[in-house]
Amino acid sequence: MLEIADLHAYYGKSHVLHGVDMHVGEGEIVSLLGRNGVGRSTTVKAAMGQVTATGSIRFKGEQILGEKAFRIAWKGLGYVPENRDIFPTLTVEQNLLLGEKKGKRSRWTLADMYRMFPRLEERRNTAAGVLSGGEQQMLTLCRTLMGDPDLIMIDEPTEGLAPKIVDLVAEYLNTLKSRGISVLLVEQKLAIALEISQRVYVMGHGAIVFEGTPAELRANEAIRKEWLEV
Repeated sequence: MLEIADLHAYYGKSHVLHGVDMHVGEGEIVSLLGRNGVGRSTTVKAAMGQVTATGSIRFKGEQILGEKAFRIAWKGLGYVPENRDIFPTLTVEQNLLLGEKKGKRSRWTLADMYRMFPRLEERRNTAAGVLSGGEQQMLTLCRTLMGDPDLIMIDEPTEGLAPKIVDLVAEYLNTLKSRGISVLLVEQKLAIALEISQRVYVMGHGAIVFEGTPAELRANEAIRKEWLEV
């Protein structure tokens, strides 16, 4: 569904990605692992049209490299950024409604969001800016779903969250899988990534250094030590 080939990306004169090749299939959860600063977030930002890049990024068979971010989103590629990007002065419900694609029927409703995260329904009329970090993360995940994506890229959804909220995020990801939505998960926590993913990629120095199943990564001590463990 998402095919990335020979992807190079830049911040000014800084060459960040060096020929990244990866893919995410239909209904598949794939994790992109690696230490901070290796290019994981840059990869998903490039796919979303937010970073200068060369190479090839195809979504559902169509070349999207060079497209505007809003056009990419309309094609069905969702993105949950690491910094959440909520609208702080709007209520929870207003934030969710902003995620809807006008003129297109979504497979997700407000009722679905509130069923998944009851805390959001409790705070539906609360300004998003006063929510806790975990609540804001729930809101961002659900707002992206309201746009009815076929594939959702999620950047560090569990960063800084309490264990109970991390468990809720894992449930959310499994719900997406059960509804046939593909997921590209950028994550540092090996436990959650290996538990829910069908395949994993490990990135180092702006390139993919490993691709395989969670079981294969668990068995590959050399890769874990060199590229993942502190």
